[in-house]
Amino acid sequence: MTKSTILLLATLVASSHGFSGVAPRASFAFRAAATSSSSLSMTAVDNANVKENIKVGVIGMGRIGLVHLEAISKAPGVTCTIVQNPTISKAEAAAKTYNVPKVTSDAMDVITDPNVDAVWICSPSAFHAEQIKACAAHNKHVFCEKPIATELTETVEAINACNEAGVKLMIGLQRRFDQNFMRVRSAVQAKEVGEPIIIKLCSRDPSPPPFSYVKGGGGIFADMAVHDLDMSRFLAGADPIEILAVGSCHIDKSIEVLDGSEKYDTASCLVRYPGGVTAMIDVCRQSSFGYDQRAEVLGTKGMVLTDNVYPNTAKIYKSDFTGNADMPFDFFLSRYNEAYVSETIAFCQSLVNDTPVPCTGEDGLVALIMAIAADKSAKENRWVPFREIVEDIYCASPTQCELLSQSDVFPENFRPVSKASDLLLPAVDKQKGSIDSIKQAFMKVFSS
Repeated sequence: MTKSTILLLATLVASSHGFSGVAPRASFAFRAAATSSSSLSMTAVDNANVKENIKVGVIGMGRIGLVHLEAISKAPGVTCTIVQNPTISKAEAAAKTYNVPKVTSDAMDVITDPNVDAVWICSPSAFHAEQIKACAAHNKHVFCEKPIATELTETVEAINACNEAGVKLMIGLQRRFDQNFMRVRSAVQAKEVGEPIIIKLCSRDPSPPPFSYVKGGGGIFADMAVHDLDMSRFLAGADPIEILAVGSCHIDKSIEVLDGSEKYDTASCLVRYPGGVTAMIDVCRQSSFGYDQRAEVLGTKGMVLTDNVYPNTAKIYKSDFTGNADMPFDFFLSRYNEAYVSETIAFCQSLVNDTPVPCTGEDGLVALIMAIAADKSAKENRWVPFREIVEDIYCASPTQCELLSQSDVFPENFRPVSKASDLLLPAVDKQKGSIDSIKQAFMKVFSS
C-alpha cells in the first residue's frame, strides 16, 4: 500500500469519525465536556513540523500484528523500534521486512523499553488485560485489538489503569473504520435520510469455525455478534437501552453439547435505543457464499445501505446467469484489510498530534456489556436492560472491581451505577484537575 493511499485512508477516517459524538458524553459530574473536533487527516501532518518522532512497539506478529506493523511503517511521525512474538523467528522475519531494529520473544521487553512511547497489543485475547495494565504502569500509550479482556471486571480495571496513568487507550473495533460502514454513519450524522427509525445489520461468516475454536470462545454474542452490536451503537450515535436475543443451531450440530451461547451458530437481536430507534441484528456462522456483512438505516426521509464487498466489479451476463463474476471476499483480512490499516493510522495521528482517540476504552466496554446482556437475554428468554449488567459491578477502587453476583459479601453503603461511563475514570483526553481529585469523585459514585 503506497503512502498516498495511506493519506487518503486517513482523510476518509477523519470525515466519518470526527471526535465529537463518537463516544457518549461522560456522566461524571466533574467531567468536562468532550474536547472539540480535531482532524484525523494525515495530510495535515508535515514531517518537518513534528516536534518528536513517536517510537512504538508491537506485541504479536500474527496476521493482525503484521497488518498494523505495515501501516505503522508508512505513517508520518511514527517509528516502530521493537517487535515481539513468542516464536522469535516470526518477529525476526517481520523486523527484516519492515526494518525494525529490535526483536524479542518477551512482551515485557516491549512494554518496559525506555525508548518506546506506545504499544500495539496484537496478542491472544487472554493476555490483553494484563498487558494493558503493564503498559499503563510503565506509562505507555496503548492500542489493543478487541477485546480489552475476556471478563467484565478485568475490562473496567484495564481501562481505569490507563486513565489513572494518564495514557491513551484505543480499542481496535475495525468495522468502525471500514469505508462502507463509515459512509452509512456519515449519512446518518448529516441527516441525509432524516431521523433514524430502524437499523439493520447482518453478519454471516463464510464457513463455521472448528469445534475447538467455539469451545471456550465465550459464545456467539461475545466472539461474533459483538462487532454488530457495537456497529448498531456506532450508527445510532447513542447508548442502547435494552436487548432481546435468541439463538439456535443449524450448521454444526456438534456444538450443541456446549454450554450457554457457545451451542448457537445462529442468533438474532433486537436492540432498543433512545427515541424509539430499533436495531435488528442477525448473525450466522455460515453463509456459503463469502462474507455477508451489510448495514441498512431507514430514516424519516429515506434509506442508506451498504452491500457486500467483492474482489472486483466484474459481472457476467448469460442466458442462465446474471450477476457478479466472483463471490464476495471470504477471508476477514481481505474484507477488512483497509479498515485495519485505517484504525492504525488513526491512532498514529492521535499520538503525533496529541488528539483524542476515535475508538475509546469505553467503546470497548459498552460493546462487551451489550454482548453479555445478549447472552443473558437468550438464556432467560426476556428483554435485558443494559443497566442490569452495569449494576452488577462494584469497584472498591478504579482498578479493583468485582461482580456482586459472584460475591458472598454485599459492600457496605454500596450504591449501584447504571451507566458504563460511571465505572470509568475519565480518559486522559478528558481529564480536568488532579488525578487524586478525580479518583475521590469516582469513589463517591459507589457509596451513599
